Amino acid sequence: MLQYLIPSKTRRKILELFYHKYGEVFYLRRIVREIAEEVNAVKRELDILEKAKVLHKEKRLNKVFYSLNKGFLLYDEFLRIFTKTNSLAKLIHKNFSKLGKIKFITLSTKYSKKITIKEDEIYLLLVGLVVVPELTPIVSEIEKEFGREINYTVMTDDEFAFRKKNNDPFIWRFLKQPKVMLVGVEEELLK
Repeated sequence: MLQYLIPSKTRRKILELFYHKYGEVFYLRRIVREIAEEVNAVKRELDILEKAKVLHKEKRLNKVFYSLNKGFLLYDEFLRIFTKTNSLAKLIHKNFSKLGKIKFITLSTKYSKKITIKEDEIYLLLVGLVVVPELTPIVSEIEKEFGREINYTVMTDDEFAFRKKNNDPFIWRFLKQPKVMLVGVEEELLK
């Protein structure tokens, strides 16, 4: 789908690299290696992204380093878009039919930003009739890549509605924070 919105394959790969490896700083040759594209094409796209203020460019000794510009006007929107293309989202969508009848799957942007959460917080919320034995290996696989445990919660529609109605602080704390809908519509999740 993104190939229609961002026609340049090299630009898409660069954006995915920066948003999927959030917080990392890259130099030209590493970017070329990571995305497997020609150096001239990568350099041209980096110049475009730096000029558009999507990326910061910093010279250190004889290397030029690039990082995400968190002050970029569309930064949050790009974060949400590229969260939907990360490995967790891809695995969920690939195995969606095996996961049960799910109404909502939402992922905290703390996951995308690789922010460590407290014990009583979650990265991922699933609402519906979820087949947990199908979900567990997906989460386990992504935990290896993520480098730590991915806290998640599974609820039926009724339990979710009940907890929202009764102002459950656990649910409302999650719902009030920035999140990305992988399945379902946010307005319906919040009503």
